[in-house]
Formats: sequence, C-alpha cells, structure tokens
Amino acid sequence: MSVKVVALVSVNPGQDDAFIAAAQICVAASRAEPGVLHYELWQENDGERRFVFNELYADDAAVQQHMASDHFKAFGLAVRDIAAARPTIIVTHPIDIG
Repeated sequence: MSVKVVALVSVNPGQDDAFIAAAQICVAASRAEPGVLHYELWQENDGERRFVFNELYADDAAVQQHMASDHFKAFGLAVRDIAAARPTIIVTHPIDIG
C-alpha cells in the first residue's frame, strides 16, 4: 500500500538559501531511490513560510529505506542548525472510497 508523507520544516531567519541548497541534493538523490514515486519541495506563501516536503512512496519499506539512506542522514546533519525546530511529519495511507 502506498504511503504519503508531508514534512513541514521551519528554518531560522536568513537561512532559506542554505536550506534549499542542502535540500536540492537530498531531493535529487531521493527521486532516484527505488520505491519513491514522487518527491518535491515546496514553500508556503504566507505565515511561517515553512518548507514542505511532498513525498509518495510505494510502501512502508520504501519509507524506511529512504530514512536509512546516506543522503537523508547527510541532509539531517546539514540542516540541524538551520532548522528553527524539529520538523512536523505527517504519514498517511490512502483510503479507498471509490
């Protein structure tokens, strides 16, 4: 069963460019992972202007593989002093209402 993950990340003021640079590497590598169906980075227009990772995986195993990947771990280390707080991560599964 597919898995949708939405991760919301707030960064410290003036750190948008540094966050985006680190995220570009992670996004590119993540898109090449087996089991990753969709992986994008967005930014809110208003409010906190949080960054939003929009991710779709083939199954739970693909999510676990992504989280164990070297590029995901490196991204976490690269942004640990850039992020204003721990990310909010929402993990969902589809509901068939057809």
